[in-house]
This record gives sequence, C-alpha cells and structure tokens, in this order.
Amino acid sequence: MKNENSIERNKQAMYRFETMINTADDALAEELVAPDAPFYTPASPEPLYGGKGYLSVVHWMRKSFSDVQWKLEEMVADEQKVAVRWTLTATHDGEFMGLAPTGKKIKTTVMNFYYFNKEGKITNDIAADGMIGILRPLGLSII
Repeated sequence: MKNENSIERNKQAMYRFETMINTADDALAEELVAPDAPFYTPASPEPLYGGKGYLSVVHWMRKSFSDVQWKLEEMVADEQKVAVRWTLTATHDGEFMGLAPTGKKIKTTVMNFYYFNKEGKITNDIAADGMIGILRPLGLSII
C-alpha cells in the first residue's frame, strides 16, 4: 500500500530543494539533506556530505556559471525516491575545468534521482548524464 503522505512530502521537499539550489540557502540545505548523505561530483575526488556538501557543488558551478539556475520541469515520486527532470540554464563566465570563460549560454536537460530516509531528508542523489549537456556546448569532451 502506498503512503500518500510520504509521496506528497517528498514532492514538496523537491520544490523547496529547487529554491535551495537556486539561492544556495544553507538553512534549507540543512533541513532537506541528511548530514551523512554522500554526493559524488567532478568538484571533488572524495564524496561531499550533507547539505553543506551539496551546496559546495552549487558554489563550484557558480564559479564558472554565475547565473546558473535549475528549473524543476517534471517529477515522479514514490515513498522513497523522486525522479526529477530539470532544465539548467547558465552563462559560461568563469573558468570551468580548465576552459577560460566563453560567454556561451547553455540550456540543457538534467535528470536526477533523489532518495529519502524515513524522516523525509535526502540521503542520495544519482545524476544522469547532465554534465554532458554542459560540456558539449563548451567544446569539452569527457573522453
């Protein structure tokens, strides 16, 4: 039997998460992300943990794309996870992975899966190949 309260709670958390990543809100990050949640990113060879770790990825992106924004376009949720399709927009106005600023505007689709614990906090974030949508318009290759 589905727990509709958990599903709705997880969906509402994702709308608040959208605000968190677009504003780099520390208080929201602490509220929404479990402190021991690991996040893996090109920004760090080691996993980053908790809300502060997640926001460090946001800050890393903003060094290269100061106007980066994520728009939640669509989501599917169950009691333990939410799949989100994001639209990411940004201007490459800072060095990114060794590439000098190009001024190019980027718009790409990103897909993520977020996992929740029983308290309704995010415990994991699995990203699809969203980084390719950033690298390709800048002329960078992952191979």
